[in-house]
Amino acid sequence: MKKIEISVLRPDAALRACAEVWHAVETGEAVTPRLAFGSLHELFSTITEKRLDLLRHVAAHDGLNIRQLANALGRDYTNVHTDVTSLVDLGLLELGTGGGLSTLYDEILIHADIRAAA
Repeated sequence: MKKIEISVLRPDAALRACAEVWHAVETGEAVTPRLAFGSLHELFSTITEKRLDLLRHVAAHDGLNIRQLANALGRDYTNVHTDVTSLVDLGLLELGTGGGLSTLYDEILIHADIRAAA
């Protein structure tokens, strides 16, 4: 199962995490892909409930284009296009050459230390 970890990290913790990943890659260790946000607000503004629903739908119906996805979700095409663009930019979705969408991960793990993020 291919997974990605999404975390809320303060700048000092993000630098340490980056150094840890750099060291792991240099030594040939397998590294789980990661995304980091600076606050819970930033995380929840970017990874919204509708975007998570969109990811789940694409995972279950690989290859849909944006219009088909908007119709299946009962959402406006422009809003779905905006969400897809954001998720592609984050590396959570892939847009194929024929316009078909696919998810890059089977599991998203979200970590948010509420004390450190406050």
